[in-house]
Amino acid sequence: MKRIVTIILAITAVFSLLTACSKSAEKEDNTLVIGIDDKFAPMGFRDKNNDITGFDIDYAKAAVEKMGATPKFQPIDWKTKESELSSGRIDLIWNGYTITDERKEKVLFTKPYLKNAQVVVTLANSNITKLDDLADKVVGLQSLSSAADALNDNPIKSKIKTITEFADNVLALSDLKTGRLDAVVIDEVVINYYMSKEEGTFKILDESLAPEEYGVGVKKGNEALLEKLQKALDEMNQDGTAAKISQKWFGEDKVLK
Repeated sequence: MKRIVTIILAITAVFSLLTACSKSAEKEDNTLVIGIDDKFAPMGFRDKNNDITGFDIDYAKAAVEKMGATPKFQPIDWKTKESELSSGRIDLIWNGYTITDERKEKVLFTKPYLKNAQVVVTLANSNITKLDDLADKVVGLQSLSSAADALNDNPIKSKIKTITEFADNVLALSDLKTGRLDAVVIDEVVINYYMSKEEGTFKILDESLAPEEYGVGVKKGNEALLEKLQKALDEMNQDGTAAKISQKWFGEDKVLK
């Protein structure tokens, strides 16, 4: 009798474990892990309370909610973003992620949702006024970013004295303010945000390096997820959700239709 009771208890324990695992798997399947650079204001960054916020954060939350899932924002080393995606540690790259031909070979992209450009920023009192003035200067940029791609494609690169790479734009701008850099190549949408917070500190050269567009990166082979996400983004354009989020962060509707 004791043996029968022991067997019944063991079976019950196994069943409970399997049920718990099943529920856990269901919860995990309903969560989309979104890889972000948490120092990329105003797209995704930490506020004074250390909470993650930004246009892309609100945009992603709304889209994932329409998909019937739950977003989990995972700060990552931006240099390894494609590796994080291909390994399955994140489900999406979503934080001012520029669409390029090189990246299209590694990830699937949604349709573009925001226009941007790579620009050169200097201190407001700098005598640098055009791209040619970068000759023999020290220029900073975020490592393995589209800023690096834009600079590589411009003839001025061969004339620059030193190109210094940083883990994020915040560090680059900090070195610019302290005089360790003469200029920084950066996303226009990002420097516009910082210029609004620090009036009179920076200026942008009239000549931009490259126009570009942002998209969301999905793992190669996961067309089903891409289709669901794009459907949600299209619905947000139609019902005004995207425009409302853009108005909050940019003061106008900048989302591409």
